[in-house]
Amino acid sequence: MMTSVSTASEQTAQAQAGWLTEDWLKPRLVVITLLAILASLAAERLEAPEGLILVFNVISYAAGGYFGLRSAIAHLAEGKLDVDLLMILAAVGAAIIGDWHEGAILLFLFSLSNVLQEYAIGRSRQAIKSLLKLYPSDAKIKRDGEIITVKVEAIRAGDIILIEPGERIPVDGIIRAGRSAVDQAPITGESIPVDKSVGDKVFAGTLNQQGALDVEAAAEAKDTVLSRIIRMVEEAQDSKAPTERFLEKFEERYAALILISVGLFIVIPPLLNLTDFTSNFYRAMVLMTVASPCALVISTPASFISAIAAAARNGVLFKGGAYIEGLALVKAVGFDKTGTLTAGKPSLTDVIPCTEVDESTVLAIAAAAESRSEHPLAKAVVKAAEERGIAPAQITDFEALMGRGVRVTMANGQTVHVGSPVYLHEIAPLPERMQAQRAELEEQGKTVMGVVRDTEWIGLIALADQLRPTAKAIVSGLKAQGVKVVMLTGDNPRAAAWIGAQVGVDQVHSELMPEEKVAVITQIQREIGAVAMVGDGVNDAPALATADIGIAMGAAGSDVALETADLVLMGDRLESIPLAISISKKARRVVWQNITFAIGVIIVLIASTLFISLPLPLGVLGHEGSTVIVVMNALLQLLILPEIVRQRQRRAA
Repeated sequence: MMTSVSTASEQTAQAQAGWLTEDWLKPRLVVITLLAILASLAAERLEAPEGLILVFNVISYAAGGYFGLRSAIAHLAEGKLDVDLLMILAAVGAAIIGDWHEGAILLFLFSLSNVLQEYAIGRSRQAIKSLLKLYPSDAKIKRDGEIITVKVEAIRAGDIILIEPGERIPVDGIIRAGRSAVDQAPITGESIPVDKSVGDKVFAGTLNQQGALDVEAAAEAKDTVLSRIIRMVEEAQDSKAPTERFLEKFEERYAALILISVGLFIVIPPLLNLTDFTSNFYRAMVLMTVASPCALVISTPASFISAIAAAARNGVLFKGGAYIEGLALVKAVGFDKTGTLTAGKPSLTDVIPCTEVDESTVLAIAAAAESRSEHPLAKAVVKAAEERGIAPAQITDFEALMGRGVRVTMANGQTVHVGSPVYLHEIAPLPERMQAQRAELEEQGKTVMGVVRDTEWIGLIALADQLRPTAKAIVSGLKAQGVKVVMLTGDNPRAAAWIGAQVGVDQVHSELMPEEKVAVITQIQREIGAVAMVGDGVNDAPALATADIGIAMGAAGSDVALETADLVLMGDRLESIPLAISISKKARRVVWQNITFAIGVIIVLIASTLFISLPLPLGVLGHEGSTVIVVMNALLQLLILPEIVRQRQRRAA
């Protein structure tokens, strides 16, 4: 269940009151630890009083171990063991046998490593901070006949907001006055500003470029598309992949095993007279340090957080590491047709006269008949006439016939029918010479409408939902990666087969109700394997939920699809799907690279401790160094991956 998201100002206040304080303190304590160690070493060299040296040592321990001890105590209170406890115990053990400096160095490098990790991973979390910056802090609204300035969080649904050129839009809304170009890139990913006028929808976080706008707020700041995106990124960064959850459980059991093993190692060799207690205790502290699984535990979250950030900056919002891991394993991708592989808006493709009239006359009559209809096909006909500069003929009477078409009376008294050929056949049979053309158009997946004047056929017009320009290349790219591509649609078999052939999918399933899409997804899972489903509407939600990975098209799309999906493509960019798959596969490879490297380092360090008496400083250096290397490997490989993918796509194009 998704939690509510706070506004920008609330988030900033929370940050200032919470984690910013800790972020400010941690690096400064690392510096204090280092200075205390140097001061202690200098005091010893200058033969200063033992009490002064002890003060410096205690300061180094207190500064270096503060956050580690706090974390260890918090986990112990929950009945859990972690690597922080192992580090604290190893440092205390070193102090017990008089090796204060080596214990302090352990705490210094451990705390320094943690700071570096948090800084590096924090760089990956900049996606959420950059999204927060899209919120303006104030807005001008018309209320009670006056223009007043209020905080964004004070805006209510229905308020009229004045947006000047160059200002960001604070909430989702509908334009009630004005005309402008709006940069929607942060929300939809469109690289070119979109012309907006009265009645058009605008989104919070987008930039008004030219004209002044009056926008009626459709929601409060906490309920906007932008806030939903922010919430997705926040929850994604806190969500854990199966591998990460396994390693967290492993850490606790492994830490208990290390504590038991070190305890036995401290006691048994001296009892058997194999070594003296002091040197053996020192080696046990080294063993506790090098056996700690810091690098192993951080390897997975570092990789997935980096992947989430890399994807977010490139228009793909994963809802958690689990879905990155899951997307890497998909064997098939299912696409909804309308609004996904196609633009979702019909357009006129053919005008075929039946008599001596020309195309312009047929279209003028059809546009006149459809001018009062709200049907999407009717609007497409009227729009086509406008684009060609054809003025619709005048009509005096209009009647919509549900499921059939329309009937109108022209200004000259003639009756015109526009609708399905089946309906029009009742008025006048379609001429034989036109039947073959009708069949050919329908075989191409087009919707065919007839135009009849009185009882005479004067033409056929055909409309079709247009393919997205990138659809064919994206399908081809997925198939090249060994992924099966399936199309699921509620459309008729001929239209579905035509679209499927155009884009090159492996399977076409047509005339599907939402529950039937679920059955098809289940069947594909049994036959092929893990499935990702791509959709954009409410009717796709059941299939998105059933698929192993649900992918919603467009951050400004259906609320139900967005909430159900596991990842969201900002805008309607199909080309983001191969990028998302590349990032997920790369993240999974990096995770296992890091796990293998971390385990290898632990084995080498343990062997070195047992057989060549590895000194504690070198053990600490190897242990903490491997942790930093793991984090940097995740960051460097994943943050540069999107640019590599884009370069490959450009070369392929």
